[in-house]
Amino acid sequence: MRRGRSGIVAGALVACIAAALAGLGAARVPTAAPAALCIPIIMPCTSPTPTPSPTPTATGIPGVPTLPIPGAPGAPAAPGSPTPAPSAPATPAAPDAGAPVFTQPPAQLGSQSLSFSGLRGISVVTVPLADGSRIPVLKISADSITIDGFSLTVRKETGPKLATTADQMALRGNVQVYLDSVTATGPDGKTLTLGAATPPPADGLPPQLLRVTLGLVGVTADSIHFTNPHQHLTD
Repeated sequence: MRRGRSGIVAGALVACIAAALAGLGAARVPTAAPAALCIPIIMPCTSPTPTPSPTPTATGIPGVPTLPIPGAPGAPAAPGSPTPAPSAPATPAAPDAGAPVFTQPPAQLGSQSLSFSGLRGISVVTVPLADGSRIPVLKISADSITIDGFSLTVRKETGPKLATTADQMALRGNVQVYLDSVTATGPDGKTLTLGAATPPPADGLPPQLLRVTLGLVGVTADSIHFTNPHQHLTD
């Protein structure tokens, strides 16, 4: 009987954490939407249709040919000047069609260690914000992610901050993590710093990171489990 009551209390606290995180500037998920958890917000998995940018047109005086400016793209090289080597164009971040609509600022997540299972990909994508804009983020896809020594601080523009701690947070099934920054230590003791502007090295990430600090834009997963969670408001 005593174990049953403690299990009910723990379950209620986890539900309270999920409900509190879900209420931070977010809309409720439609009943027809696939079941998924989103931290720090739960939002519909639809993205606003981007507005195409107008194509600029060159202006000039009618009847007068336009002369190229030396050094401008497409202009012929000056006599005797070396031909510049072609540079590889930067690949723009692609929109993530399955991303929820997020709010800002990002939450701050810290942990003693973070480990991946079934890592499926790391990429730079853009995700929609509640104001209709899009931002570039680093997206990590995996079958599961386990975070030991978990701490999460969710901020709003005004008012108190929501702080959550747990011995462990486990994300299972179709895990998608959206980050604006990552600072961690690898198993070899080297510091690793990643973000939308500094994607991971070509050989990818190690299966475990230590002393991790994340700028967490959001995360979705089929299930989430906290071990020994605690939650409080701070100034």
